[in-house]
Amino acid sequence: MQQQILTLTELSGTRREVGQAHGRAHAPLIQRSLEVYDRLFHDFVGIRWAEARREAERFGAMIERGFPAILEEMAGIAEGAGVEPADILTLNCRSEISLTRASGGCSAFALARAGTQWLAQNWDWRTDQLHNVVALKISGQDHAPLVSVGEAGMVAKIGMNAHGIGVCLNAIRSRTCGEGLPIHVALRKILESPDMAGALAVASRDRVCSPAHFLVASAQGEAVGLEVHPGEPGRLEAAGGVVTHTNHLYAPGATRQVEDFPRADSQPRLARLDALLREALVPEAAMDEAALFEVLADHHGEPLSICRHFNPAQPAEERMETLFGVVMNLTERRLALRHGKPCETRDALVVTL
Repeated sequence: MQQQILTLTELSGTRREVGQAHGRAHAPLIQRSLEVYDRLFHDFVGIRWAEARREAERFGAMIERGFPAILEEMAGIAEGAGVEPADILTLNCRSEISLTRASGGCSAFALARAGTQWLAQNWDWRTDQLHNVVALKISGQDHAPLVSVGEAGMVAKIGMNAHGIGVCLNAIRSRTCGEGLPIHVALRKILESPDMAGALAVASRDRVCSPAHFLVASAQGEAVGLEVHPGEPGRLEAAGGVVTHTNHLYAPGATRQVEDFPRADSQPRLARLDALLREALVPEAAMDEAALFEVLADHHGEPLSICRHFNPAQPAEERMETLFGVVMNLTERRLALRHGKPCETRDALVVTL
């Protein structure tokens, strides 16, 4: 079913003011997100929300050490939405609490062509989060403007900033969890980075407490895949201007340190991305957002394809679908978002910084 184009929510001011405005604007969606993750934690980890809040407390101490300013924004979100600060902390640590058993889909790539740096991905997750997706433009007092597409009540997910730094996310299922920033907090710190060096330092200096893949790129034509975890991240350098990733680890720097448990479709989706980007899109081909959304709309190997549709034949814990597709032109600081499956609409929310 085709989705309506999302409305961009613009937030500005102090950390507290940004959070309060976020919470007020999306209070019903935040409440629904809390309900979704209460069910998810019960289904996948066997705990209810109260226990998940207790689990999240230890991550609060890590955030206090590595990115204390963001706690003020979280407190503002809670105040604006009329929930407890512990609820917003737990929501922002949902990956650390659930990804020992649950894993997302998601197919991401970076592509450099004709002087333009592109960054794109589909975000695949539980169907019941489809209508809790939000697009935020944040103009804070201590960082450049940024746009983040993610889940209501969370401080960041996928996006870019006015310096031309962008980041995509692939979930990794693993039992590893140590010291560092929670995944979504680390993504926000990357989005506040003024340059590529600062963005990469989040993974190598601050560290990330549980495994994930961050695909980081810049308007200057740099792109690096970072398979993050509590240790030194595995790095995937661009080859022919391309970096691709799905939901398994394959950089030696990560696989020597972390064991992951990928879904059976991760390898085939990666192979399909490589075929489309390294073979089908020849270097001299014209490149635009529409062409890259076609990559994200690919159904090869369906139902476990790059563009994923709900499949009731799968076990309940494996059922997910593409909730949005995003294409970023970092050179022009332009982000285009299709809410829902990219195959179902050509309409997009377009944001330029």
